[in-house]
Amino acid sequence: MDREFLIDLFADFGPVTLRRMFSGYGISADGTNFALALRAGLYFRADEETIPQFEAEGCGPFQYQTRSKTVTVNSYWQLPARLFDDSEELAVWARSALGAAQRAAPRKRPRKRPATRKTKAPTKKAANKKVPAKKSGARKLSVKKKRVPRKRSSSL
Repeated sequence: MDREFLIDLFADFGPVTLRRMFSGYGISADGTNFALALRAGLYFRADEETIPQFEAEGCGPFQYQTRSKTVTVNSYWQLPARLFDDSEELAVWARSALGAAQRAAPRKRPRKRPATRKTKAPTKKAANKKVPAKKSGARKLSVKKKRVPRKRSSSL
């Protein structure tokens, strides 16, 4: 899915912001990411209130394969294919996905900051540090060595 297609798809929903992610785009409105457009399809944010709608349509959660297992992301569910032709109903689903994303935002735990260690107060650097002046009388003179031409040996 390309940018222009996605912008046209969400025209009835309202302005969206697209940001490159993985193999596609993250779709957000009002600073809240509520959809993913990937190679595998379009996925909307879901929660316990909206998952039954997706299940009724026969849709599943976002899944991807690692080397050792299949990972299921239950917070994003694939959009029913029929909604690509009905932009008004897609806008309704997008609003419920945005609502699910906004409901999930307060549940996120803040990142733990590392415990701050008490450190010594920074010392002030001298602003005008005086550099001792060089003595003018104690200059080193460099002596250039003369180049002595080599004697060529002549073999007769």
